[in-house]
Formats: sequence, structure tokens, C-alpha cells
Amino acid sequence: MKSLKETNSSQECHGKWYGDACGTAFAMEVVGERWSLLIVRELLLGGRRFSDLRRVLPGISAKVLTERLGGLEAAGVLVKRQLPPPASMQIYELTEWGYTIEPAIQELGRWAARSVLHDPMLPLSAVSLMISMRTMLDREGAKAFDAVVGFDVAGEMFVAELRGGQLPIRRVDTLDAPVIFRAKDAMAVAALLYPKIPMEALEAEAGLVVEGDRELAKRYAALFSLPPKIGAPAQ
Repeated sequence: MKSLKETNSSQECHGKWYGDACGTAFAMEVVGERWSLLIVRELLLGGRRFSDLRRVLPGISAKVLTERLGGLEAAGVLVKRQLPPPASMQIYELTEWGYTIEPAIQELGRWAARSVLHDPMLPLSAVSLMISMRTMLDREGAKAFDAVVGFDVAGEMFVAELRGGQLPIRRVDTLDAPVIFRAKDAMAVAALLYPKIPMEALEAEAGLVVEGDRELAKRYAALFSLPPKIGAPAQ
């Protein structure tokens, strides 16, 4: 039987920064380095190529992305996988344990959005928009109706299937839905969901395109809101 000292010394990840048994400390050791949590966020809706991650996280260098992917793989958060022909490409995808981080990311997002310092008008990726919808959904209000909604945002396509107050979202190759939102960037859709800029204004000024049932589109958009601000910076 291993001694406590031997058992602890074999854990190369947990304890490397803080020497603290708390799960929060371990979580920060796993995803607390700059960019790590955003890489994980971008993988929540499925595997991505290295080039995909560079594109949606334009501020990260190839060197840092390589280092972060290696660290997350070593920690068991993600794995590399070679897709069979005809794709024949390598992707990074979350492990079973890695996927279970989404509720924590959602709660962290809700917490941060309550600060007056949070700026909802900064750019965001298509996946970030999808995760924000899963985070900021009015689940009680959503129980009143079901809907299938398509998104073609920043070159990526998704389908959201609202059922019983739950909102699973999946990446797709083609879209067929009663209503489809199309936009060159995620902010055109986010502006409809959160600041509640009128759909017609965004169509005229931000390049938003709404296809299909416009009343359904408006009902769907009404289900999302940011939480009230309670944080205040020091004076």
C-alpha cells in the first residue's frame, strides 16, 4: 500500500501551483492558465481542428495554443483524434470528464455578467453565443413552447431544439428549421438576444438575416436576458 506521501507525489497536476486539496484549486491548475478555459469552451459543441481554434481565438499564438492543448491533454480534459478518410484530419475533442465542465462555465458566465465591468458588446465566437443561450435561457418561460431554430453564424451552423425548458444545441452541416438566423458575426445575434435591439434594425444595420417564421424568431429571442448588475468597482 502506498504511503500518503507517495500517493501525493505521484499527482503531477494537482498541487503544482497551490498545494491545496480544494477542488477549486485543482480546477484552476487544470484550466486556470490564460486561454485554457476558452479552448475548452470552444470544444463544448464538438471537436475542432487546430486551425479552427486559431480562427475563433484570434488573440492566441500557435505556440501558446500548442502548449495549452498539450497541458489539457495531459490533464485528461481533451484528446487528439485522427478522423478517417475522406476527412483525414486531426481534431481535438473533450473527454467524457472534459464535457462535464459546461455547468461550471455557465455559472461562471452568470456570475461575471452581473458585474458592471462586464461588457456584453465585445466580440464573441459562434460557440460562445450558443453556450450563452444555454446559460441565459429563461427556463420557466421556455416551458411554454417548443421550437427548432437554426443558426448560420460566422461560417458555422447549429440547430437549437427547445423542449420542455431545455436547450440542447448541436453543430450541423446543413440547416432545415422553421426559423434560421444568419449573420457574419455572433454579435448581430447577441444584440437581438441581450440588449434587445429590434430585429428590423439589426437586419438593416448589422447584416442580420432572419428566414422563416418571424414571430417564432421574436418569441425565441425574448427568452434570453442578462442578469441584473450587482457588482461595483472600487471608487
